[in-house]
Amino acid sequence: MTTTAYPTATPESIWAILQETSELQKENQKAIRELQKSQKITDNQINNLQKTLGVTDQQMQESREEFSKSLKESREAFDRRMEKINETMGSWGNNLGEFAEEYFFNSFENGQRNFFGEKFDEIEKNIKGIKKDYKDEYDILLINGKSIGIIEVKFKAHIKDMPKIIRKADTFRVNFPEYKNHKVFLGLATMSFFPELEQECINEGIAIIKQVGDNVVINDKHLKIF
Repeated sequence: MTTTAYPTATPESIWAILQETSELQKENQKAIRELQKSQKITDNQINNLQKTLGVTDQQMQESREEFSKSLKESREAFDRRMEKINETMGSWGNNLGEFAEEYFFNSFENGQRNFFGEKFDEIEKNIKGIKKDYKDEYDILLINGKSIGIIEVKFKAHIKDMPKIIRKADTFRVNFPEYKNHKVFLGLATMSFFPELEQECINEGIAIIKQVGDNVVINDKHLKIF
């Protein structure tokens, strides 16, 4: 197996992205309020205003054109802000994912080898399987002579991720047949666990790996072999 190098996300870089996103969201909300305010002026209101002020059709047409120009500029500014936010959110998502992977990988590499009730001798990260119809990626692998621990890492996991995690046991055996006789255990590592997700992991026999303060806490009492 070979590992793939990824850029390391640091807490400082994550914080910088959070701050940038917060500022962009404030600008976006301001732009939305401006658009909503502009769009409150309807054709009927404009016609009533024309009668009240006694302005000519030409003056009203010029006012309409000026209003349309202003509205167009506001929408273009709004689109630019949204594009920037989408770019930043994409960067944010990638950095948070990399940050979580690095955090949990370092924890296992620096001592969390007693896992699934066993001692693991090797640890690998970002391993890709490329067999047709079974392409998959394994965030962290723990390996010894008889067992494999496959750990899926998410910054913030959801219950909808569970089927994809469970499938990894099958795709791994196909992609790496040299381990076909090994026992396979599954784990989910995430910086943010909620009770429903923890219960689902318990129901499915998947280890719960979470960050609590400065420590990584593992609940693997309910594990099953896949």
